Amino acid sequence: MLLGACRLKCDRNKVAFLSALIVVAGFSFVCCGGSPSTAASSSSPLKTRVLASQSVSSPTAFGGLLIIDGEIDTLVRGGEVSAGNSPGLMAISPDRTTLLAFNTAVNNWAVEIVATGKASQSGSIALPGPTTSMVALDTGFGYAAVPSAPFAAGPSPGAVEVMNLPAGSLEATVSIPNAQTVASSPDGSQLLVFSADSDVVTIMAPLLVNSGNPVTTTLSGFDRPVNAVFSADGSTAYVLNCGAQCGGTQASVQILNLSTTPPTLGALIPVNGATIGFIAGSTLYVAGTGTTTGPLCTSIPSAAPTAATYCGTLDLVNLTTLEDPYFNNPATEIAITDGYHDRIDMSVNGQLFIGSHGCTNIGNVYNPQGEVRGCLSIFNSTNPAVVIPPDNGDVTGLQSFTSREVEYVAEGGNLRVYDTLIDSLIPANNYIETGTIIITGYIIDVKAIDFF
Repeated sequence: MLLGACRLKCDRNKVAFLSALIVVAGFSFVCCGGSPSTAASSSSPLKTRVLASQSVSSPTAFGGLLIIDGEIDTLVRGGEVSAGNSPGLMAISPDRTTLLAFNTAVNNWAVEIVATGKASQSGSIALPGPTTSMVALDTGFGYAAVPSAPFAAGPSPGAVEVMNLPAGSLEATVSIPNAQTVASSPDGSQLLVFSADSDVVTIMAPLLVNSGNPVTTTLSGFDRPVNAVFSADGSTAYVLNCGAQCGGTQASVQILNLSTTPPTLGALIPVNGATIGFIAGSTLYVAGTGTTTGPLCTSIPSAAPTAATYCGTLDLVNLTTLEDPYFNNPATEIAITDGYHDRIDMSVNGQLFIGSHGCTNIGNVYNPQGEVRGCLSIFNSTNPAVVIPPDNGDVTGLQSFTSREVEYVAEGGNLRVYDTLIDSLIPANNYIETGTIIITGYIIDVKAIDFF
């Protein structure tokens, strides 16, 4: 039986530290008891379903994917989906019919397949090692980067595992040394693969891979690339060069033209740090630290007084002029929390949520006696300002909605609900207590499976 909701306020002091790579099971226990949930039954025709991956450590308990009513922020009674004992990272297909959940159980790695329409598990595919990046496409195929995959045709471990989702099996293994991150173009016609400690990007053609004829193209000229953001039509990829933060030279955004044959490099735009990005209109928001630590918080005038020594930065790149006025200019730099930034999302009303792991935690959210700070930053893109919420822990999941001005945030194993009108936790009401959906276990990721 899966663990469900606890409706009373509980002791969360046993929340455990989540690995920076999010490949081991997080864990915690909270006390349970009290009145039954007021949520609807899982058989109700909900149109606002959200799945949260629940990882547990007890050998007698089972984690899974919990169904949340996204209209009232309440767990659905009996709404649980089996997905291994320790599901964590999730990925969803563009049409939201298929969700993938990576089972983080050590030495028992698997991608669990969920048919979202029925909210039920439809298959499971074993992987040769842990993954921290995967995509699901509408074609019925999924792709997982596995940096420790055994030697195949390549000179060192690492591969992208091609998964046939309807069949529940591995279709192919494409050897790419140290493959760490995979990013898909909007239509799924091209995949970019990023390898650890590398200055190259590998381009895969999914349709050719699926036909059993894996073709890859390797491009050089980058500076420790770690991810990419695509234009709406998929013709351009804005590759994020991690630079000195990842052992290279200078963080930047490298334009990659995918409409040419072969693909060609375009303009190079230096930025203060680049590990994650988000496009809204003609602006590319880029977050990172730029160095192994990030700049001193005291060196950035915009940084609010903090006990943290180092900060991260947020850059705003104008995609029309290809300029970044915030680069190397302390007077205009935007300070955010430090750590490795790998989560970003924008609310329907323009609040940009940026999450990292391995950040500097200040204070104690359960016993606030001064500053409390974790890995979450919120940037108001309409009235430029940064809010650092008083919470602790790694940010491992973000989910916005088009029908509500709220953001779901998985931070420190908790599932928080933020009111994006005030950039603070929503007030307690008949359904939720102080902006937190109380759940037993460690919440790692969160995905809306309905369009709303």
